[in-house]
Amino acid sequence: MVVKQLKDDNFLLKCATPDQAKCPQFSCGSIQIPLYCFASQSLDDSGPFGRFSCIPDDEPSTLESLLLAQWEDRMWKGIYRYDVTTSEIKIIGGRRKFLAQLNEEWNMDHLSDPDENEVCWRGDSFIFNWVKHHEELLFCVASGEKAIPELIPTAPVPNASILVLSNVTPVEYGHVFLVPHGFTGISQFMDARSLEMVTRVAMEVNNRSFRVFYDCSMPSASLYFQACYFSNPLPVEVMPVVTLWDNGLGGTRICSLIDYPIKALLFESKSNLKVSVEVLAEICSCLQGKNIPYSFLISDCGKRIFLFPQQMRTSTNSHALSSWECSGHFVFKSRNDFDQVTEEAMLKRMATVSLDEPGFQVVKQLCCSIASKLAS
Repeated sequence: MVVKQLKDDNFLLKCATPDQAKCPQFSCGSIQIPLYCFASQSLDDSGPFGRFSCIPDDEPSTLESLLLAQWEDRMWKGIYRYDVTTSEIKIIGGRRKFLAQLNEEWNMDHLSDPDENEVCWRGDSFIFNWVKHHEELLFCVASGEKAIPELIPTAPVPNASILVLSNVTPVEYGHVFLVPHGFTGISQFMDARSLEMVTRVAMEVNNRSFRVFYDCSMPSASLYFQACYFSNPLPVEVMPVVTLWDNGLGGTRICSLIDYPIKALLFESKSNLKVSVEVLAEICSCLQGKNIPYSFLISDCGKRIFLFPQQMRTSTNSHALSSWECSGHFVFKSRNDFDQVTEEAMLKRMATVSLDEPGFQVVKQLCCSIASKLAS
């Protein structure tokens, strides 16, 4: 079984309640929600994280249990606009085994209309209507001071945390927004601290079916992540790669994907994830500074991150692909489109946003240069 569905409303009450006075307390309005605190070690302390075997069939971790209990609680309360678990999914015929999903009610632009949606943008900030739509906020994640992770069943929202929000128009089971909150100096540019926190979420959920996505499309970009469960490997995850840069056994490795319709890079780490996170954050800032759209997928419990730089929008390329589309999973709102889709059509669609070879060479050189600088 990929995910263990939890319908126990008393899950939080069964968790031990630690001393809340030792956890950072910063009010976000007057709301109190569950708070998951990471252990005090960072991603460069590889020892404590060696215990995560990342076996999906095991009992869920505390963080995954919290996520599923809260997500399913909202499902039973009817806040989602449809039952995503009934969506039809098929493998598109062809060599690459792309995935097609039929969801006639899905709305990709759920965040774009502040008048109709529960979360919206105000200037450069992600604003949540705490009073009217508090049910959408599931819990938050923050750094802790103890040697082991802890769950506080109810606490104010701290600064330097990740808000976990329901997506009422989910793409897959467990679909949530991961929104950085209260980071000092945070901007629309990707920063290493937010990326590290989100990577730790993927690590501590400890389920290979759980993926984290990020999309940066120009000219306006906003810093929030999405995450959900996919039962099977995504096509990009099984593609062959060639190594471009490697800083040694057990360290960070940067690879280029072979024979994939979108030119993409893989950042892989077996122990010290902090270097991979710092390198990727710096690369993303450089790409955004050059107005190059990009997406990425955090996979394999945080150990692998796929980066998809894309062409800037033109009259013939009106929009960037989402990160799950770049990964080989396509959502269709029309039964006819779903039934008629071919691998050839998807290859053409992906190729229209991929960087050309000269542009990709520049990105590869940039990645290796940044990695060499930060790893030295």
